[in-house]
Amino acid sequence: MKLNRFIPLLAAAIFLLSQCKSPVAKLSYPETKKGTQSDTYFGTAVADPYRWLENDTSTETKAWVKTEQAFTEDYLSKIPFRDQIRNRYKELLNYDKFFGAFKVGDYMIFTKQEGLQNQSVYYIQKGLDGEAKVLIDPNKLSEDGSISVGLDGVSNDKKYIAYHINKGGSDWQTMFVMEIATQKKLDDQIDWLKFGGVSWQGAGFYYSCYDKPAAGTELSAKSEFQKVYYHKLGEKQEQDILVFEDKSNSQRYYSTQVTEDERYLFIYKSPGTDGTEVIYRNLAKKDKDFKLLFKGYDFNYYVLNNLGDQFLVNTNDGAGNYKVVLVDPSHPEKAEWKDVVPEKTEKLESSSMLGGKLFVSYLKDASTRIYQYKTDGTLEHEVPLPAIGSASGIGGFSTDTYAFYDFSSFTYPPCIYRYDLASGKSEVFKKSTPKANVDDFETEQVFYTGKDGTKVPMFLVHKKGIKLDGSHPTFLCAYGGFNASSTPYFSNSKVILYENDGVYAVANIRGGGEYGEKWHKGGNLLNKQNCFDDFIAAAEYLIDNKYTTKDRLAINGGSNGGLLVGAVMTQRPDLFKVAIPEVGVMDMLRFQKFTVGWGWAVEYGSSDSAKYFPYLYKYSPLHNIKEGVEYPATMVVTADHDDRVVPAHSFKFIATLQAMQKGPNPVLIRIETNQGHGASGASLNKIIEGETDKWAFMFYNMGIEPVK
Repeated sequence: MKLNRFIPLLAAAIFLLSQCKSPVAKLSYPETKKGTQSDTYFGTAVADPYRWLENDTSTETKAWVKTEQAFTEDYLSKIPFRDQIRNRYKELLNYDKFFGAFKVGDYMIFTKQEGLQNQSVYYIQKGLDGEAKVLIDPNKLSEDGSISVGLDGVSNDKKYIAYHINKGGSDWQTMFVMEIATQKKLDDQIDWLKFGGVSWQGAGFYYSCYDKPAAGTELSAKSEFQKVYYHKLGEKQEQDILVFEDKSNSQRYYSTQVTEDERYLFIYKSPGTDGTEVIYRNLAKKDKDFKLLFKGYDFNYYVLNNLGDQFLVNTNDGAGNYKVVLVDPSHPEKAEWKDVVPEKTEKLESSSMLGGKLFVSYLKDASTRIYQYKTDGTLEHEVPLPAIGSASGIGGFSTDTYAFYDFSSFTYPPCIYRYDLASGKSEVFKKSTPKANVDDFETEQVFYTGKDGTKVPMFLVHKKGIKLDGSHPTFLCAYGGFNASSTPYFSNSKVILYENDGVYAVANIRGGGEYGEKWHKGGNLLNKQNCFDDFIAAAEYLIDNKYTTKDRLAINGGSNGGLLVGAVMTQRPDLFKVAIPEVGVMDMLRFQKFTVGWGWAVEYGSSDSAKYFPYLYKYSPLHNIKEGVEYPATMVVTADHDDRVVPAHSFKFIATLQAMQKGPNPVLIRIETNQGHGASGASLNKIIEGETDKWAFMFYNMGIEPVK
């Protein structure tokens, strides 16, 4: 426990006993009405007494939300150092941050967040030394910073850029178009987009969208029957041409791509978050019908560009770690493919084209390596990275001679580098300089043994020279799903942990993409329990190696990571002091009933299937809370505009937990308003409040007073 050196020992002890410890008496939680709803799955009856909380627009649910919000705020407001943490976090954030640069003809576009701005601002400058001017400032679109902006695509003539806005963190997007040279916004507007982007061709672009949902159902109803349209600049959305739809399959994602020379249009079909089928049309020949290029949905395919009449393709078909192949569309069968960049032992994380070159990014033990190739597969350069960390963003037009990429690591703040194709050298373009002294911190990577003997990597970040005496408050995180890789990144928020002699642990558990498709498949569908076992083993490693004890160990994860925390805290409630599941998938029997939840069945399976129901029921966090068990101090986090993992998951989970919790550990729900799925699109003010409450809740329940 940290003590203020200027307070006499006795006074300090009295202060800490009276102000720092969380209450030992069990809280009296708001009463939540229980219904009689029950469903039968393949002969098994499953009670769902809080089904009524799924109706997020009902007067009854809204009243429950207000009651729980007030209860949580009352608890958090009594934490004596809450304001201290908030003020320190603001200090740490108050500097200029740069990221996301790219080149468009003579112009450079990049993102900058000045100090404590709610939203990052897009800037444009002519040439490398030109004056930077505001291109789009989301902060002027709302008073509370709840509207965010994303860029969707640049026209091949480099004259126009499409961008979208999200309101209140919702996944729904409204798209607009701007003339780059003049920064003039055009009259074009496209509504009801979600997960798509645009592909320019001629005087317009292709995009995918949904029909307008019924009023009042925008944030909860299934998003189905996505369609592909072509929009011509200057026309109304009602005039757009329908390019593709499939009335026989309501649950398909569609995205488009046009080659830079505008000869080919590709449509990618997917039944969810994994697996694609690709069809294409020759625009130069004005073909009306689409042809099948790759049949779905067992593998993933992405066309990087065309080389004349052939296609460079990134795929995991026949290569669990992915590879790049050359495909002749007149003979697209796999036997005719030519390897350009064959599969390697490391995971090929991404690939792109720039200046007639091929760039391939690999993960080596969850950190980035980037290589430049000729399109025939000849290696030219390894892109020099400044440290072990994460890099992204290289890409551009065939005429470009240089490009930009972002780099960050746990102790390396975000920096934009300019990369020269001819020399293979990098130099700083825009650098972020944080308030924290990052030289005080260090990163180590350890490999621990999972339950079944699998070696799992884990990053550990902390002050230099800490003693392994079990004293350190430790914040263990993971994701473990959807082939997503947890790679090093810089977090201003985590500095608060480091300054309090804490350890930030990131476990690269199975289900992620760190080691290719085998690693991913080892933690999805009927192998999902491996994710939980890997996470539990990470916690045991931290305790056994005296980084921490179970009384100073917190676990955290968001979305699929929220599911992870919910499952692990119900399986091993004895192992952790604090659990903070954020926007988690807690009801594994009904996730497919809402918005885009159907798209996750390729990762989890579905309770509609006799094959998967028993397995899902066995680990579903909601259905494995037991009466009379003492669970960790828990703060469930969700938001009213989360239309990806709808808040009903968290509502039902906390209602059940509050009814069954034994002992004094508090179990609360923090429900953010006018915010969506996690920090996506959230204003900085919302992020500050959320991170403040996370650290305050954790330290308070560990009996630790943060340093001042």
